[in-house]
Amino acid sequence: MNSIFPERKFGVVVVGVGRAGSVRMRDLRNPHPSSAFLNLIGFVSRRELGSVDGVQQISLEDALSSQEVEVAYICSESSSHEDYIRQFLNAGKHVLVEYPMTLSLAAAQELWELAEQKGKVLHEEHVELLMEEFAFLKKEVVGKDLLKGSLLFTAGPLEEERFGFPAFSGISRLTWLVSLFGELSLVSATLEERKEDQYMKMTVCLETEKKSPLSWIEEKGPGLKRNRYLSFHFKSGSLENVPNVGVNKNIFLKDQNIFVQKLLGQFSEKELAAEKKRILHCLGLAEEIQKYCCSRK
Repeated sequence: MNSIFPERKFGVVVVGVGRAGSVRMRDLRNPHPSSAFLNLIGFVSRRELGSVDGVQQISLEDALSSQEVEVAYICSESSSHEDYIRQFLNAGKHVLVEYPMTLSLAAAQELWELAEQKGKVLHEEHVELLMEEFAFLKKEVVGKDLLKGSLLFTAGPLEEERFGFPAFSGISRLTWLVSLFGELSLVSATLEERKEDQYMKMTVCLETEKKSPLSWIEEKGPGLKRNRYLSFHFKSGSLENVPNVGVNKNIFLKDQNIFVQKLLGQFSEKELAAEKKRILHCLGLAEEIQKYCCSRK
């Protein structure tokens, strides 16, 4: 990415200015190598904000119709992603979307086909794969035979209406497991909910292609701290939790770098196909888990 004098800049609009959208706007306005290829034109929000840190709010209609806008960053709540992606692709814009891109596999497949039809980049953010802990785990599991493993994630309550079923809102944990151990299949899943207490616990039993069991648990409720607990047992020993491997620096910026490389055509077809396959596999599993839990209600 030789960005000292980029040939051209892609005009960007950020949709949704919550936590992720604010970080995206900050990165776009700071002098980073990938930001040199991008020009932040404005943001879209359902709230009337006027401007944020000197960046102008623009209407969705203007963002879609403007010739200047070539890229949309979709940082709104998950339930709105599908609709926004479709609108921006149909308007001929490249799209970066925070995970999960959709709340169903069919929608993701359809949007991917639309992106290919339009010749546009559709990129789903996965900052969890850019974390120091993941880099550590990736090195740790290489060449080892997994006997069994588990990953538990705890956090405060999250509204399903806005963020999707827990298998979708927690898809970054599933993505870790798939990226570490290959494609997985669903054995069983349960969802325990106490809506009046804002409490839920989803327990999923998966297995690897070699039939090694993996359990994934998402537990959310008031007073639960955001934490990950993992335990992997291999033929050659075991790994319990990740040591403190340092601070995750600029993970959204690293994700933006990957997106810009895609805009510039610097990824091979093979790399893009492998990433798409993984993303669709994870969304397909999330949907299967949701159906399994709902059929047991």
